Amino acid sequence: PGPYVCLTVQDTGPGITPDIIERIYDPFFTTKSVGEGTGMGLAIVHSIVTDHGGAISVISSPGEGSTFQVYLPQVNTPETIKPQLETSIPYGEGHILVVDDESIQTELLTLQLNHLGYEVQSTTRSHEALLHFQSDPGDFDLVITDQTMPEMTGEQLIQALRKIRSDLPVILLTGFSHLIDKDKAGALGIDAFLMKPVSLEAVAMTVHQVLERRDQ
Repeated sequence: PGPYVCLTVQDTGPGITPDIIERIYDPFFTTKSVGEGTGMGLAIVHSIVTDHGGAISVISSPGEGSTFQVYLPQVNTPETIKPQLETSIPYGEGHILVVDDESIQTELLTLQLNHLGYEVQSTTRSHEALLHFQSDPGDFDLVITDQTMPEMTGEQLIQALRKIRSDLPVILLTGFSHLIDKDKAGALGIDAFLMKPVSLEAVAMTVHQVLERRDQ
């Protein structure tokens, strides 16, 4: 209810069949082949929109593409009130390598980290991340990597990176909590653990804490 902004996104893809359309926002639900995606894209979009009091509708038929409409409530905020978010989260500096096979994840994290003051290099391929790191191991202050990726898991990538530089700070980003929990992450020497989808506040606090511990 009330004034809102509507954003419409339309594609010319294969469309969505009626039997799966109710599941498209479920985390990790995907019709792609193994290794082509983890099914977090729409789940993340849905989470962001609903967190802001909005909603999403979709119209789709097989062979006719899909039309998504995002509804966001209009917000009238007096200019004299400053957002609390800007003053309550820690900012920083440093060079961070972000690795996730979902491009929407790397793009979102890059935007968040850039906003917080960090320089970011991102890739959707774990092997490419390893090559970037090998070229100049001392250039990175932190690595944030997904756990479930087709070429190398986050765990395998971290082990390979740590063979090159044992003191490298690492944050593991994952939605598969049943595959690797905080206890196992600690045993692997992972500095912090984030569950998808992550908020700006969670990224800011976690990165700040990890880099602060490194400097002590």
